Amino acid sequence: MASGSGLALFQRMIAGELPRPPIAKTLNFWLAEAEAGRVVFVGEPLPEHFNPLGTVHGGWAATLLDSALACAVHTMLKPGQTYTSVEMKVNFDRPIMPGIGLVRCEAKTIQVGSRIGTSEARMTDAAGKLLAHGVETCLIMELGGGRQQSAP
Repeated sequence: MASGSGLALFQRMIAGELPRPPIAKTLNFWLAEAEAGRVVFVGEPLPEHFNPLGTVHGGWAATLLDSALACAVHTMLKPGQTYTSVEMKVNFDRPIMPGIGLVRCEAKTIQVGSRIGTSEARMTDAAGKLLAHGVETCLIMELGGGRQQSAP
C-alpha cells in the first residue's frame, strides 16, 4: 500500500497478481471490477451463511456492502494513504434466499477529500432486483499516522 495507489492494488488483485483477502474467501465473494471511484464485487452465499430462519444472514450482505463501499474510497487513495471505516448505514430491501446464485454489489464514491471519503452501494440479484443498499464514511489517514517515531 505504501508504494502504490489504491486503484493499482485492486487492479493487481483482479489480474491475479495478489491474493484476495481472507474474508473474501470465507464469505465467498470477490472483486470483479475496479476503476477510480467505483468497484464491483460479486459473490454467492453458501449454506454456511444462512441464519436460523434459513435465509442468508444479514451479516453476509453487510460485509459485502462494507467491502465494496470501503474499496470504492480506497481506489481514490494515493500512495502512502490508508483508511478505516467510520460508519455505515445498510438497508435490507428483501431477504436473500438460498439458491439465489451470484449477487452483484456495485459501489461508487460520493466524495473523497483529504480526510473523509463517502460512498454508496447497491446489491442486486441476477435479475437486477435490489437486495440491499448502503452508504459509508471512511476516515483517510497517512500511513504511520504522520507522526515521527522517536528512537528508543
